[in-house]
Amino acid sequence: MGGADCVSALYSVSYAVKMTLKRLSAPPMDYMDYTVYPLEGIWDLNEKAKQDYDGSFHKDDLVYTLMIRQPDFVTEGFFREMLILTRKKKPNALLDKLQFETTSEGPCVQMLHLGPYDTEPQSFAKMEEFSKANNWDRCSKAHREIYLSDFRKVAPEKLKTVLRFKIKDVWSRD
Repeated sequence: MGGADCVSALYSVSYAVKMTLKRLSAPPMDYMDYTVYPLEGIWDLNEKAKQDYDGSFHKDDLVYTLMIRQPDFVTEGFFREMLILTRKKKPNALLDKLQFETTSEGPCVQMLHLGPYDTEPQSFAKMEEFSKANNWDRCSKAHREIYLSDFRKVAPEKLKTVLRFKIKDVWSRD
């Protein structure tokens, strides 16, 4: 099973959460209708590529985690209920791999990348220049991508992707 199956599993549960919440007679506290959030990916280099890193890498060296943010009022218990519901309505072997997690990134640099994914290195170079100019260090080659466009529906030159990476010592430097 490939990336499309992963994306399908994530969206099927995310839409189950949204639509079920809309129909509840007693929704959770702080509930408000919302639009399902965009797909996100955390990308990094595999361990061998990290050891051999010389400033370049191949796409085969990348490892990733895909996710879709959920509103703060969605609990892990409710997520588990929606996972069971989704397994019945839209079976997908990858549903068993989905997890409910809370993450926190800390200080980051981000930018909106316009264009195909293959041109992201130019945007990362600009982000790294900006970081150096502000006396910040990039923590690692790991980064987050938030896909504002659907690559299946949008021409590559019109894709919009938020690129983000963590920086360190941003607050303690002179």
